[in-house]
Amino acid sequence: MDYRKIKDQDEDTSQDDIEDLRKKPLSGGLMTNVSSSSSSVNKSSWKLKSVVTLSLTLLTSSQSILIVWSKRAGKYEYSVTTANFSVEALKCALSLAALSRIWKREGVTEDNRLTTSFDEVSVYPIPALLYLVKNLLQYYIFAYVDAPAYQILKNLNIISTGVLYRIILKRKLSEIQWAAFILLCAGCTTAQLNASSDRVLQTPFQGWMMAIIMALLSGFAGVYTEAIIKKRPSRNINVQNFWLYIFGMIFNLVAICVQDYDAVMNKGFFHGYSFITVCMILNHALSGIAVSMVMKYADNIVKVYSTSVAMLLTAIASVFLFGFHLSLAFFLGSTVVSVSVYLHSIGKPQK
Repeated sequence: MDYRKIKDQDEDTSQDDIEDLRKKPLSGGLMTNVSSSSSSVNKSSWKLKSVVTLSLTLLTSSQSILIVWSKRAGKYEYSVTTANFSVEALKCALSLAALSRIWKREGVTEDNRLTTSFDEVSVYPIPALLYLVKNLLQYYIFAYVDAPAYQILKNLNIISTGVLYRIILKRKLSEIQWAAFILLCAGCTTAQLNASSDRVLQTPFQGWMMAIIMALLSGFAGVYTEAIIKKRPSRNINVQNFWLYIFGMIFNLVAICVQDYDAVMNKGFFHGYSFITVCMILNHALSGIAVSMVMKYADNIVKVYSTSVAMLLTAIASVFLFGFHLSLAFFLGSTVVSVSVYLHSIGKPQK
């Protein structure tokens, strides 16, 4: 009986409450809290994506500019091998700093500890060696290309990466992605057309060969590294990066001994370094972090937009810094490259 009374009272109360709610605006009370919290989450997510996109765009566009700017009278006064070593050392330090924060927050676990087996560590020398050669070529290619042309040609690694994914990881490529590869080649060629000279393309044969080799090395190293990471997905990414950078430092030390031993011993490790050189090293180290931030907090479209805008920013900055001529062929070529990168991104086969 008591239950029936309570139930009847609740029903009367609920009816009254409903009538009261009908008279009140929906923006009040709980609906306001839910909508405001949802909008705040969306706003913070939008801000984070904006910061990541802006950072990646600025880092990507300024990378080639800083390398060219660090030259003096057409040559590097510093040792490029010591610069590469400094980049790997800085990235290694940043990985350790990220790990230390994780250790303080979560403690040392099986997945975030640095000590590991020989079998796990033995796979890292291969991509580290590939990245070494690719990064060294990155400096020498500027003897044949300018900064805007480099920004265009570096997109060739999309083709090498896609083909190697198909061969090594057995991933299917959609028809849209194959069409994007053809467009990318056409865009890179169009951007290099030279109407003011007897030579059809601005970039000489040596520059094209170095760009293709860099694309192959970058693609193979990226695919190999992803295969290593996905072999043990629970392993903390900072641990995997740490070991990759450790071997990068070792190989760069070997390169220093082979190529610049006398210069380093006689003039010093940091001989020829300038403020621009330091900025260039910071740029190379932070670019990798920005890419990982995009993968974690944003999406692949962000990377596409960053790449496209970076090509245009590099060209505009080169006009004022290096007297670059922004031709119609370059503008059309960079537009085609941007479209091809976008098509490759949205053309991924659905699982």
